[in-house]
Amino acid sequence: QVQLVESGGGLVQAGDSLRLSCVASGDAFSTYAMAWFRQAPGVEREFVAADRSSGTYYAESVEGRFTISRDNSKNTVYLQMSNLSPEDTAVYYCAAGTAPVWLRRRTEGYAYWGQGTQVTVSS
Repeated sequence: QVQLVESGGGLVQAGDSLRLSCVASGDAFSTYAMAWFRQAPGVEREFVAADRSSGTYYAESVEGRFTISRDNSKNTVYLQMSNLSPEDTAVYYCAAGTAPVWLRRRTEGYAYWGQGTQVTVSS
């Protein structure tokens, strides 16, 4: 069982940067694939980025602007976001799982989810 707690969300202006953090409780954090998803009102939850043993993966919409990283000694995964735009406004969720890599961009690939943190980008 893994519990995930996100933090770092807030209200920023377009062009600003923000770093989200997600702390995991429980054992074997290093064995989990970690990911970030986001969900805007009226829209399905969408993949943002993933960190797996096979590498890191990004949605096309954030490639080059967002960076996912993890610190296994702190049981923490980060999402560094730069050059934010109003289109990035959403609730951001941290996720953990052990599903095969071909599910890395799918919500079904992650068994554990955080409660989400709101990111709002004003124009």
